Amino acid sequence: MKFYDIFNGDADGICALHQLRLDTPRESELVTGVKRDTLLTERVAARAGDCLTVLDISLRANARGVERALADGAEVHYFDHHFAGELPQHPRFHGYIDTAHDVCTSLIVDRHLSGKFRLWAVVAAFGDNLVESAIRAAQPLQLDHTELARLHELGEALNYNAYGETVDDLHYHPADLYRALAPYRDPRHFIYDEPVFEVLKHAGAEDLARAEELPLLFADEHAAAVVLPDAAWSRRVNGVHGNRLAQSAPGRAHAVLVARGDCYVISVRAPRSRPQGAEALCSAFGGGGREAAAGINALPAAELDSFLAAFRAAFRH
Repeated sequence: MKFYDIFNGDADGICALHQLRLDTPRESELVTGVKRDTLLTERVAARAGDCLTVLDISLRANARGVERALADGAEVHYFDHHFAGELPQHPRFHGYIDTAHDVCTSLIVDRHLSGKFRLWAVVAAFGDNLVESAIRAAQPLQLDHTELARLHELGEALNYNAYGETVDDLHYHPADLYRALAPYRDPRHFIYDEPVFEVLKHAGAEDLARAEELPLLFADEHAAAVVLPDAAWSRRVNGVHGNRLAQSAPGRAHAVLVARGDCYVISVRAPRSRPQGAEALCSAFGGGGREAAAGINALPAAELDSFLAAFRAAFRH
């Protein structure tokens, strides 16, 4: 019997797995990658009796890998908040899916564990730009403003590390980042005891400053877009930059485009005041995600004008 922990390399995926393994420690093979590397179940050749725990990647995108694992006799536990499609009807499939706009995977795990490691769920929610959900989850913990602000910074730092075309763009491989925080039951101790947080915080600030110097491609009361150059720093910061833009203008949708050869990598944030429409828009161009935030891994440059027109139309009302 072999255990596999398969997780998105962003703050939500890492913190979701961390909560589960604090509750149920086990030796497992870690399967992860950059944030947009979501076809992770395809990497696993499961056998009868194996157990796969999958966190924060779309079930719709991973349906084939899950079906193959079940057919080969494995057990699958699936935690996620992205659009899932049809759930497998199988006795060895255990799904914990909630696609509500104010829920992330770590909050689903927190619910599953009855709040045992709530601090890490708060970190993840901040990282996923679910600020109101993070604050709401933190209310019973009686944190002061400084502690809450530090957890917010940690969530953003962990999330920032996940963005890149490959792991070579990242400061830390997501598996190594998970291993670094694995000993810590309390994220406040991780913040003060590990140099990782300060490294990511300062590197993220430098990349964000570069992004904020660039002019918006367009902006009106309903939507705004910005194009970042083909560079490692752009690929690292596009998610955080999108979140910051969304926070600064909550009634407006935002698209952050990163040039990559003859195509664009795109992150879309629906208006925070109306967190819906991002998944449908991106799915129409071969991407996906969730209602409030979605993306496209490779939009051909020839389709850029069509995408921008559809983006403006999707959030015009």
